[in-house]
Amino acid sequence: MTTLTVQYFAILREQRGLAQEKLSTAATTPAALYEELRARHGFTLPADRVRAAVNDEFVSATATLRDGDRVVFIPPVAGG
Repeated sequence: MTTLTVQYFAILREQRGLAQEKLSTAATTPAALYEELRARHGFTLPADRVRAAVNDEFVSATATLRDGDRVVFIPPVAGG
């Protein structure tokens, strides 16, 4: 298991009810982690609409997650 800090923005933060949480997971990629969280928390956005950043850098959905990483999921945002 890997321990990660996960941050949520916009609609994901609203749906989760938290801006940040620390959790243990068996997910090894941002895509797998998002799908796990989507199932657990009922996120309505499909994975292909969400970008992931790990330790302040945008990464591919298949990047490797490591213990202690900070993962941020960023949904599309509307300009105004």
